[in-house]
Amino acid sequence: MYIPSKFEQHDTEQLSFLIRQYPLATLVTHTDSGLDAMHLPMLLSGGGDALFLKGHIARANPLWKSIGEGAEVLVVFNGPNCYISPNHYPTKAENGRVVPTWNYLVVHVKGRISFVHDTAWIHNLVDELTSAHESGREHPWSIGDAPETYTRQLISAIVGVRIEVGTITGKWKLSQNQPEVNQQGVVQGLFSGDDHNGKAIASIIADNFDLRSGKAP
Repeated sequence: MYIPSKFEQHDTEQLSFLIRQYPLATLVTHTDSGLDAMHLPMLLSGGGDALFLKGHIARANPLWKSIGEGAEVLVVFNGPNCYISPNHYPTKAENGRVVPTWNYLVVHVKGRISFVHDTAWIHNLVDELTSAHESGREHPWSIGDAPETYTRQLISAIVGVRIEVGTITGKWKLSQNQPEVNQQGVVQGLFSGDDHNGKAIASIIADNFDLRSGKAP
């Protein structure tokens, strides 16, 4: 992934936070048939230099038979993103030298994949996934709420996916290449719109550059 220095994100906490907030991953693999991509929610676990991504696919999915254990894969996590209109830039009135762009947050993870068939491991994974996404609900559902025979049947129909993380790369494209007056304009313009992704981007820009208080970056 090409990343100009202004858009580089190296903060491990920020990268991990995006993965946890936007867990639907695009898993890119290279099989004998060529490139393939699929989408599955994944959990980030471990710490320090020993990080892992965990998820599952249907046993009917040919992926686990199509690539070897330890094959290198790419996993993409997309955060909020939105269109940026030149009308948000105050400098448009000065010289007209502005064009549209797109702001976005994205994390790329490269690692080695393995597939898990152990039912206890898969059961624990499903329990972890459920707990993570039911957290905060008034009446959280748990895997124990379903009949054991039913969950056992479903678990037998899936295969665990485990990726040993090699590198994590983040790109935070948030108008860092614009003068502060245009950053202010982007924040104000996006907050005044009705796109929830735009508002999310505006909030991140404002927090990153302390624009809510009007202070310089």
